[in-house]
This record gives sequence, C-alpha cells and structure tokens, in this order.
Amino acid sequence: MSDMRIDVVTIFPEYLEPLNVSLVGKARARGQLDVHLHDLRSWTTDIHRTVDDTPYGGGPGMVMKPEPWGAALDAVLAAGPEGEVPTLVMPTPSGRPFTQDLAQDLAARPWLAFAPARYEGIDRRVIEEAATRMPVVEASIGDYVLAGGEVAVLVMVEAIARLLPGVLGNAESHRDDSFAPGAMADLLEGPVYTKPAEWRGREVPEILLSGHHGKIAQWRREQAFARTLANRPDLVARWQREAFTKKEREALSVLGLAWDETAGRFRSVAEPVEQ
Repeated sequence: MSDMRIDVVTIFPEYLEPLNVSLVGKARARGQLDVHLHDLRSWTTDIHRTVDDTPYGGGPGMVMKPEPWGAALDAVLAAGPEGEVPTLVMPTPSGRPFTQDLAQDLAARPWLAFAPARYEGIDRRVIEEAATRMPVVEASIGDYVLAGGEVAVLVMVEAIARLLPGVLGNAESHRDDSFAPGAMADLLEGPVYTKPAEWRGREVPEILLSGHHGKIAQWRREQAFARTLANRPDLVARWQREAFTKKEREALSVLGLAWDETAGRFRSVAEPVEQ
C-alpha cells in the first residue's frame, strides 16, 4: 500500500509529466506515491469537448463549467479507497498561502485530489458542493497569476512528497529547510558548500573545514540570520527574543538588529524607536 494517493484532474495531463521524474518519480516507482491523472474533457458531453463558458454578469475571459468538474470529482471519489474521501486542493491566487506548515499538514493526509483551473477559474458552485463531501483547501503558491494551476500542482506535490517517510534519502534533510516547523520557522536556510575547497579563487569559509561541529552550527545559524534579514525582512518582525541565545542576540546586533521591548519585536538600530 502506498503512503499517499494523489489524483489530479486537468485539461492538460501531459503538463504533469514531471511527476514521473526526480524525487517524485522515484517515490512513485517505489510505491510510496500513487498518482492518478485524469483528463477533465473525458467528462464533457458535446462534440467539441467544451469545458468553459462565458461568465454570468459579464466580464472578460471564460469560466470552467460545473458539469464536467462535478462528474470528474464524482469519478475520483468512486475510484478511491472505499469509505475514504480525499482532501481537495484547489490552486488559486485567491487562496491561503501555500507554506511549509501547510505542506506538512497535507503530507499527513493519505489522499489528496488536485483541481487546477484554467481561464478565469472554476464555477464557484463546484467548490461549494465539493466542500459538503470532502475537506477543501484553496491555496496559492505566490502573489502572481499563472495561465493555469498545473504548475502550482507540481510545486505543491513536490513540497508534500519530500516530507513523506522514506522519500528523502536522509530523513533529517528537510528538518533544516527554510521555513521548517520549529522555534525558528521564520528563518531562511544559509549558504551551502561542497568540494573542492577552492574554486576560481574563491575558498570555502574556513570554519566549515575546522571540524568543530558546535562552531559550525553557530556559524550556519548566523548566516541564516543575515540571509533572512537581506532577503525576507518581513520575517524578522516575527522573531521572538526568547528564541535566541545571548550569543545569537550579539550576532543580531552586529547585523544592526536590537530588541525593542515597547514594540515587542526586533528592529533595525537605524529605525526610530516607537514611543
């Protein structure tokens, strides 16, 4: 029995071909991931295999029709394990952010079904009706708009699959990821290096060659502080003082950050103190 079943309903099954390669492909080959792709047009009833129509109320673009989607989800439910229902994941720019926490949540569920939309989206009644039969999660992979949700499905499936037991060669690998759950989930991963020790005149930081595991761990954490401050200063506002040791708070001060007791957050020393 596989660790997880995934069903994807789409008008472009060929778009999901990357699910046969790399980490996800290996998980499928080992039987850890049971993936089923379904062509939405199989549930159309007209000669043109129409899946969209003009929107009620006017406006640009087309809307995906409820009839084929309803029939497709009926078929997915009927084909799955008896007595079980999937969690339906709807990729949409208007959904909740797809975060590492959400990936962890979905990775713990045995059956996921994905409904990537095209055009202006799926008739809302499909989502409302589905929610009476199964959990529905509307999720966004970022603040931008794609031509369709298939790319988002690939992103989500890879993020979820790598968290399944036995999928990664090293079970500890994902625990140090950026955004990994824990006391400092709002921390980006620092830089990484491999052999050779010198390349094009650039050397690996000496600390990494020292063999002193405690100092290496501290250096990596401090590098993560610097990268987060540079690339995602919005995350710094979530940091809590108690998550840092005295030595780490000293490292933060070198980066120009100080704890503001009044505001209850770290702030740049160049930033005016809140009164």
